Amino acid sequence: MDTIQQLDREYIASTYGRFPVTLVSGKGSLAKDEQGKRYIDFGAGIAVNTFGYCDTVWQEAVKSQLDALQHTSNLYYTAPCSALAAELCRRTGMKKVFFSNSGAEANECAIKAARKYGAEHHGRDAYWIITLKNSFHGRTLTTLAATGQDHFHELFQPLTPGFLYAEPEDLEGLTELTASHKVCGILIECIQGEGGVNALSRDFVQGIAKLCREKDILLLCDEVQAGNGRSGQLYSYMNDDVTPDVATTAKGLGGGLPIGVTMLGEKVQDIFHPGDNGSTFGGNPVVCAGALSVLKRLDDDFLAEVRAKSDYLFRAFSKAPGVKQVTGMGLMIGVEPEKGSAAELAGRCLERGLLVLTAGQNRLRLLPALNIPDSLLQEGTEILKEVLAD
Repeated sequence: MDTIQQLDREYIASTYGRFPVTLVSGKGSLAKDEQGKRYIDFGAGIAVNTFGYCDTVWQEAVKSQLDALQHTSNLYYTAPCSALAAELCRRTGMKKVFFSNSGAEANECAIKAARKYGAEHHGRDAYWIITLKNSFHGRTLTTLAATGQDHFHELFQPLTPGFLYAEPEDLEGLTELTASHKVCGILIECIQGEGGVNALSRDFVQGIAKLCREKDILLLCDEVQAGNGRSGQLYSYMNDDVTPDVATTAKGLGGGLPIGVTMLGEKVQDIFHPGDNGSTFGGNPVVCAGALSVLKRLDDDFLAEVRAKSDYLFRAFSKAPGVKQVTGMGLMIGVEPEKGSAAELAGRCLERGLLVLTAGQNRLRLLPALNIPDSLLQEGTEILKEVLAD
């Protein structure tokens, strides 16, 4: 009989460089493979499993809704969809929500909102959107175009036109782009994830927000990876004391099921009309029930615990042997090794029973479940410190 890995290689498109391990079960921050080997998970499904594997509260919310109604389409109303939208708006001050299935779709919706706003308020040639170099906004043709990394632009030309790229922390250069082009939106990740786990400075983010207000440009914040408590605040822009016109999120809100969310602020709360956008599965009642159970637990006391775990990790790695630099915020941390490649080091961690991720600029990326027990956080930290010091 073919093994799982053999079947994968034969029948699944070769789009992933998988680690040589087959995970079969998990609970909390521990996973097991086919041989029963135990792994401490510092990746959380790339920031998806907010409360780890098989969280009982999330499971009960999902199972209860699954027993009642698994899908209806958006031609009808359902309680979980409406309740989740209301809770998101209550917690953020945003006005309306569009549900989809992924971060890329959420960002596509944000781009649509910005371009429609630009056309209606500044003319049809006001379609340019500025993003930052080293950003990552998704894998559709349009969100690849929005991504500020040349590598992604080389693969699938021609990409959607209308995007400009500014250097992070260069407010003057960004401002010049708004003077030379009719810009409708500026799309940023307050913490760049795939591009290297780099947190933008508070002054830079606030400078962008001020520029947007002065020029009537929409501020779009991509919270796909950094949102839902990952930064130590509910959404990472809250660390910088700004209010975006549009915020997108996905990943950790779903807790393990696919979701995308585009939150619309006052300026654009009524930008869309029936037929302007849509999604067959967006707002699915089972997914929304699980997401609501995640969101309601991300209260102030819990977020304080996330910040405490973050402080522990920053202290542990900042002066550790073999560590060149520690970046990021909250439980979204990048560790740059002094020697060796991040991919090689991640493989060595795997051998030692620790799951870690990588990111651009040769960084190891740490995204543990937000409720990871302190004992496992410490055990995983010691494994990684030993690997880095070898």
